[in-house]
Amino acid sequence: QVQLVESGGGLVQAGGSLRLSCAASGRTFGNYAMGWFRQAPGKERKFVATISWSGSSTYYADSVKGRFTISTDNAKNTVYLQMNSLKPEDTAVYFCACAPGFITATITTAYDYWGQGTQVTVSS
Repeated sequence: QVQLVESGGGLVQAGGSLRLSCAASGRTFGNYAMGWFRQAPGKERKFVATISWSGSSTYYADSVKGRFTISTDNAKNTVYLQMNSLKPEDTAVYFCACAPGFITATITTAYDYWGQGTQVTVSS
């Protein structure tokens, strides 16, 4: 079992920045992908970014490429999502997730473990 706890969400003006954190605990060893997804009200959960636990492989959704950066700190068992140049359309609940057995993964069904989510609101 893996437990994931997100933090760092909040309210920010358009053009601003936020850094989300995801602390992992439990069975945090072996090969697995970490990912960030987001879900706006009334919409499906969508892929944002993914990273291998080694940090050597990353992949981003086109909508955030060049603005968001995913990274890991293995010593702290933590994954980060640095979000710059935020737009109102980035407003959503952001979820951290873990996909055992994958290097990276972009689909929700690959992920077995999910955090509770953290709200990000970008005002115009």
